[in-house]
Amino acid sequence: MTIDQTTYLVFGIVVIISLIFDLGVFSKKSTNVSIRTALYQSLFWVLISLAFGAFMWWMEGEKAAMEYLAAYLMEKSLSIDNIFVFILIFSFFAIRKDHVARALFIGIILAIVFRIIFIAAGVVLVERFHWILYVFGAFLVYTGVKIFMVRQEDEFDPAKSPVYKFLNRFLPIIHHDVGGKLMVKKDGKRFFTNMFVVIIMLATTDIVFAVDSIPAVFAIVTESKNKELVIYTSNIFAVLGLRALFFLLQGAVNKFQYLQQGIAIVLIFIGLKMFVEIFHIKVPVVVSLLFIATSLIGSIFYSVRISAQNLKD
Repeated sequence: MTIDQTTYLVFGIVVIISLIFDLGVFSKKSTNVSIRTALYQSLFWVLISLAFGAFMWWMEGEKAAMEYLAAYLMEKSLSIDNIFVFILIFSFFAIRKDHVARALFIGIILAIVFRIIFIAAGVVLVERFHWILYVFGAFLVYTGVKIFMVRQEDEFDPAKSPVYKFLNRFLPIIHHDVGGKLMVKKDGKRFFTNMFVVIIMLATTDIVFAVDSIPAVFAIVTESKNKELVIYTSNIFAVLGLRALFFLLQGAVNKFQYLQQGIAIVLIFIGLKMFVEIFHIKVPVVVSLLFIATSLIGSIFYSVRISAQNLKD
């Protein structure tokens, strides 16, 4: 068994066991996850992700581990922005609090499947058409400038979502939460519920965010021998922590109002990083990691500070 195969095997085992203990066990029953429980679960996923990064350093080397950490940090920050939209979706469809955990569990599993497909397609495209990286770079700069100016959660309206309109048009839907069920039978006919609609919207919303995040990861992961391994593992570990992060942040949305600007700056930086490679200028992964960490941590601290000042006033 090769080193890469061993790393994949360990990754698969870690993910399956972690899912059983975190998502599977805690989502079996319809319970409302407390902030304390969410904090423990979030720490659990962060520690598991960092431990795997250490394992990757041991198996794949320093470059792979550093790129994994940078990619994971990038994906994790975009996941936080993703959560703000998730909160709007649950609020709009009036899903009971004790059913939210189950909806997130199913939605996240679907999101992981879609991400694997997206990454596989991206790998094929980059291998065949290297110039597409520059297209990714231009897209990231454009996206970064756009989200720096306009908050995505303010733009997002579940009622106007193309996915919601499509489902509402072609599927028989009962527009309320029926005991957390995905389908119900009424007058001899089967109807989908708001719970089903929410799960589909969670998964498809993550796809929209993946359009930003996956090109960014391709820009970060450039020096590893097995780029696909680093991209897959960093993406999936970041997504797996979404459920716990949702319950941890749902009451603190307004406290991170400038995080989006930090994310935007990072996307612009990564987009420009792709462009300078045309002139054979390579930005070391350590510089990328420090820039990403500084931008995100700085935007979080600034958000918390402004939020605290507003409360005093």
